[in-house]
Amino acid sequence: MKYIFVTGGVVSSLGKGLAASALGTLLELRGLKVIMQKFDPYLNIDPGTMNPYEHGEVYVLDDGAETDLDLGHYERFTHTNLSRLNNLTSGQVYQSVLTKERAGKYQGRTVQVIPHVTNEIKERIKEVATKMTADVIITEIGGTVGDIEGLPFLEAIRQFGHEIGQGNVLFIHATLVPYIKAAQELKTKPTQQSIAKLREIGIAPHIILCRTEHPLELDVREKISLFGNVPIEDVIEVRDVKHSIYEVPLKLHEERLDDVVCKQLNLQTEQPDLSKWRHFVQRVIHPTHHVRIGVVGKYIELQDAYKSIYEALTHAGAANDCKVDIVRVDAEAIEKAGPDIYLNGLQGILIPGGFGDRGTEGKIAATGYARRVGIPFFGICLGMQIAVIEYARNVCGLKDANSTEFDKGTAAPVISMMEEQKKVKQLGGTMRLGSWVTQLTPGSKVHELYQEEVISERHRHRYEVNDDYKEQLETNGLVISGVSQKGELAETIELPGHPFFVACQFHPEFSSKPNDPHPIFNGFVKAALLHHSTPEPLC
Repeated sequence: MKYIFVTGGVVSSLGKGLAASALGTLLELRGLKVIMQKFDPYLNIDPGTMNPYEHGEVYVLDDGAETDLDLGHYERFTHTNLSRLNNLTSGQVYQSVLTKERAGKYQGRTVQVIPHVTNEIKERIKEVATKMTADVIITEIGGTVGDIEGLPFLEAIRQFGHEIGQGNVLFIHATLVPYIKAAQELKTKPTQQSIAKLREIGIAPHIILCRTEHPLELDVREKISLFGNVPIEDVIEVRDVKHSIYEVPLKLHEERLDDVVCKQLNLQTEQPDLSKWRHFVQRVIHPTHHVRIGVVGKYIELQDAYKSIYEALTHAGAANDCKVDIVRVDAEAIEKAGPDIYLNGLQGILIPGGFGDRGTEGKIAATGYARRVGIPFFGICLGMQIAVIEYARNVCGLKDANSTEFDKGTAAPVISMMEEQKKVKQLGGTMRLGSWVTQLTPGSKVHELYQEEVISERHRHRYEVNDDYKEQLETNGLVISGVSQKGELAETIELPGHPFFVACQFHPEFSSKPNDPHPIFNGFVKAALLHHSTPEPLC
């Protein structure tokens, strides 16, 4: 088994995760089995309790692990199916070390960063290698070289590389090569200093990824090669892509990154067949059609808050030879000015998941607008709960209908906390998480989309449709078309006679891939593409 470690320097947000994912794509297309993992130096146990402004979306895995959004890139760009083993934080490391100390596992020794913390990190690498068979394990180290909290991880991978020996490990370092407009030239000094900082720790990078807005000319490559102490062919340009993140594997292949990696790790493989990937990218960049879909949320200004949703819409768009123009609509703006001004002219409306009551009335108004006017609608997690509240208020006549999350004393709690959640005191990792089975009703819209009666999707929520109101909702025309395995929990709802009105309690965006779009997203975009005129009110 071969090991690749990806580090970053100079600044954060260089795209280490995308670069690692793109490399995973290329190695897979060469016939290798790839596993990916992320080490995050922050002290949180996981990002599950973080505000999206702090860390973007929380990406949920099949086993219920709440992880970094980079794991979403890993699963989208490769065929690897990740678990909680594939995301490690400083919080998890120190929690494990201190638990062992309290249990006397260290036999009275003084517990220190070296060897106890570093050993814990190395053990996670070994555990992944043992439990998840692969040819190559790619590990991304979060943060920036020089960060205090990241030092134990860098020391651990230094030790690991020394232990497994040359030829089995590869260190890739991503840096920034900024362009100074006044001087009209690229500057290599930040890269030089970043590499020097890494070498102080004891890690000499084998490959240098240079994030840049302009081409790396020969003299720039030569300087980085000289000061980075790597051959010039191991200086790789990672220029900003013009259209889509899915261009990155193609660009890195043009730079021969996969050739360099295979040569250094002595991996005997064929050249990758990129034809399907190129075809997908071409459909993303040069589609025949386009639609405008509004995403109504409260973290709209933050790109990473709904990252997987945006990517799933891109996948579905490509499958329908269609560019999806995402219109980000602030739910609170709708509360102030009404839905018409923001939603008129859209071909689809999507309400994403979330927590808390801020912006909920705007989301309810947007859902009612989509229902009445006949615009294709898709609600996800909280979006489904919003759809139930709107329908209960405006169709079933329950004017006070609400969720107990937003109004604990509501007279009509159509959405309420799950019974097992009422005793929960700790927030992290205590929701209904991970993959759960759903039974779909034959003949329903979701059954038509999935072409299956039993599906498994990832969840992340505490509140559910209140069983006491299901009969009243269905009597008034709302169809509960999917239920949990035991039949007690509503999983999907839909509205017959509407061009497309589907909502689900789970998160389908986490299961979508570039050449395999999720069925509901695919159906939603297809319906939006057909929606060229505003029909008469439907409901």
